[in-house]
Amino acid sequence: MVPKRRFAAIRVMAAEGLPVERACALLGVLVSSCYGWMRRAPSTRSIRHAWLSGIIGEVHAGSRQTYGANRVHAELTTGRGIAVCRQTVETLMRRAGLRGVSGRPKFRRVPNVATAADLVDRHFARAEPDRLWVTDITEHPTREGKVFCTVVLDTFSRRVVGWSIDSRPTVSMVTNALGMAIDNRSPVAGETVIHSDQGTQFTSWAFTQPAVDSGLVPSMGSVGDCFDNAMIESFWSRMQVKLLDRKRWHTRIELANAIFEHLEIWPNRQRRHTSLGMLAPIEFGTRHQHRTAA
Repeated sequence: MVPKRRFAAIRVMAAEGLPVERACALLGVLVSSCYGWMRRAPSTRSIRHAWLSGIIGEVHAGSRQTYGANRVHAELTTGRGIAVCRQTVETLMRRAGLRGVSGRPKFRRVPNVATAADLVDRHFARAEPDRLWVTDITEHPTREGKVFCTVVLDTFSRRVVGWSIDSRPTVSMVTNALGMAIDNRSPVAGETVIHSDQGTQFTSWAFTQPAVDSGLVPSMGSVGDCFDNAMIESFWSRMQVKLLDRKRWHTRIELANAIFEHLEIWPNRQRRHTSLGMLAPIEFGTRHQHRTAA
């Protein structure tokens, strides 16, 4: 049997002006076989692959071109109920030149004086929401100067429960993020641990006192060890790859607006996590509520 790629090559040659007979002679193909292949109706498989390719392109674009084959496959099967194997998704993405965004995590180290013991000891998994929050600060440059962001993350569902953006890494920035988290979640006194590094913002009275007054239990990692707050570091790494490093930012306002949109829409409502069974954090939390209420 003549490989299909030879027929495809003949079609390309013919489109460039070379006679079909001459192209067939060059590739050793019978002219009758070539014309028969050209007139043949597309197979059911090729039609399905063309349909899938369109949906895969839509899903990939909806993820801001960040999803790889695993998450595109999860969106098709879990999100849209389309039966397709992961290898098919990978093949069609490769043919279309689509790929996910990946990168190595970068960890910050901010040594300072601790004011609370490490109550987490690198064990971040929790069986219920609002049992462990992790928080940290990241920064990113623009042509005007740096933009700083604080996030409070619930480790149960990977949900961003509080955040704040500023042009300086001030104490008020971290207290604003903490206040948003408390207002959004109303944690039960004595049951929620708030874990951070030993940066001056988190060791300050302005941060620790409101946390204690709200019933939160402070916890801090050891000096200069990024792995003691690895979950929030991983969150920053994903945000760095999927948003911050993808372009050069001109103004602080431009970057702050992009971070605002990212935090409000992407991590909580859209991004599928392998650790959550390929569900988004809000969807995962909603399903947990339904299970516990049943």
